[in-house]
Amino acid sequence: MLVQKNFSLQAFNTFHIAAKARALARIACEADLLGLLADPKWSDWPTLVLGGGSNILLTGDVKPLILKVEILGRRLVQETARAFIVEAGAGENWHDFVAWTLAQGYPGLENMALIPGTVGASPVQNIGAYGVELQDRFDALDALDLQTGQVFTLNAAQCAFGYRDSIFKHGSSAQADKGQQAIGLKHRSLILRVRLALPKRWQPVLGYADIDRKMLEHACSQPSAQQLFDWVCEIRRAKLPDPALVGNVGSFFKNPTVTAEQCADIIARDPRLVYYPLADGSIKLAAAWLIDACGWRGKSVGLAGVYEKQALVLVNRGAVDGPDSATGGEVMTLAGSIQTSVYERFGIRLEIEPVVV
Repeated sequence: MLVQKNFSLQAFNTFHIAAKARALARIACEADLLGLLADPKWSDWPTLVLGGGSNILLTGDVKPLILKVEILGRRLVQETARAFIVEAGAGENWHDFVAWTLAQGYPGLENMALIPGTVGASPVQNIGAYGVELQDRFDALDALDLQTGQVFTLNAAQCAFGYRDSIFKHGSSAQADKGQQAIGLKHRSLILRVRLALPKRWQPVLGYADIDRKMLEHACSQPSAQQLFDWVCEIRRAKLPDPALVGNVGSFFKNPTVTAEQCADIIARDPRLVYYPLADGSIKLAAAWLIDACGWRGKSVGLAGVYEKQALVLVNRGAVDGPDSATGGEVMTLAGSIQTSVYERFGIRLEIEPVVV
C-alpha cells in the first residue's frame, strides 16, 4: 500500500484549513487496512480516521497516520415485513446515498438530505436534521478493531447513541464508583459499512418551521418523501454556504438542552427565544438564536467569521485552495469569544460540535 507523506489536507477538510499530514493512507477495502496494520513501518503509529472531513477542525499539521476512508458500495441487504435493510460502504458520500435510497423506493432518510460527509461518519456523530437522527433509522454497522485487526458488528444499543454522540467519540475510562471499565472506541476502530432500516410504512416527519412554510407555499399537507428531500435541499442551500466555495463544517455548536425551568427563566428575560420541547420534558434551545442575540452574526476574527445567513455556522473567509485561508487558531479564538458571550448573557455553555485536531 502507498502511504503518502507530507500530504496537504486543505482539500480533505471542508473548512479548507491549510494543514499537512505527516502520512496519509487511502483505505479502499479491508485488505488495505489489514496490510497497513501488519506493516512494521506503520503498525505502531497512532492513527486518525478521516472520512469527508466535514466535521473536523485542523489547528495545525497532523502527526498521526491518517486513514482516509474510501470504501464504496451500496446495496439492499434484506427486506423484512417492516423495513428495507440497506447497506453502504463507509466512504460513500452521505447525500448521494440518501438520493440513491429514494431512487430505489426506500424512503426514510429524506430529512437528512444534504448533510455533508460520508456514511462512515454518520454513526460517529449520530447525524440528524429536521426531526430525524441516524439512530432512528439505524440497524447495524461493521467496524475493524485497529488493535487486533478483527472485524466486529454493533447494533444501535451497542453504539450508545446520544445527541451528536456515540461510543466512537469516547475513549475507554475507569468508572471508579462501580469499579468497572467503560469501553469507548475513539481511535480504536474504523467503520467499514453501515446498515440502515428504512420503514415500509413510511410517514413524513414534520413539525419544523422551515418545512411548515414549504407546506404552506405548496399547499401540501402530506408531502411525499421526494418532496421532503427537495424541500430540505432548498432550505439548506438557502441557509448554509456551499463548502466548495466557502470553507465551513456546517453547524459549529450543538443546540444546548436545558430544563423547563431554565428555559422559562430565559424567556422571562428574552421572550423571543427559539426553543423546542423534547419528549423527556427537557427543552432544546436554538444555538443560532443565542449567538445571533449576542450580536455575532457577520463578525470575524482574522479570516474566520460567523456566516451572515446562519449564526450557527462559522466560515473561512479566506481562500479554499491556497495559503491565504483562515487558521484553525483563528476559528477557535472566534468560537471561544462566542461561547463567552452566550454564557455571560444566558448562562448557557455552548459545546463545539466538530472534532478539533
